[in-house]
Amino acid sequence: VSLLLFAFLLAAFVRVAQGSATVAMVTASGLAAPLVASAALNPSRIALVTIAIGAGASVASHVNDTGFWLVKQYLGLTEAQTFRSWTIGATIAGLTSFGIALLIWPFV
Repeated sequence: VSLLLFAFLLAAFVRVAQGSATVAMVTASGLAAPLVASAALNPSRIALVTIAIGAGASVASHVNDTGFWLVKQYLGLTEAQTFRSWTIGATIAGLTSFGIALLIWPFV
């Protein structure tokens, strides 16, 4: 598994399991850091791994996420509406960011 994919999947897994994007990013960064160091990546590829972690931490916002409830309350949405808008929108943004990082990886 590529380091980029590992970082994304790890952050996404923690995000889904725990709910917090912050915890997902910190956990994935801590676990991926030794791999990044041992791979001797150039600064551009390190930046892409960082983007992959952020993208993974953005997917699947749900009821364990404070941001989910903030969006629901501030926009006056129901839980179902928040799932259909915020959760899907955040997941699309995360997947798109990861896809762009994947496309750029071979060129840096």
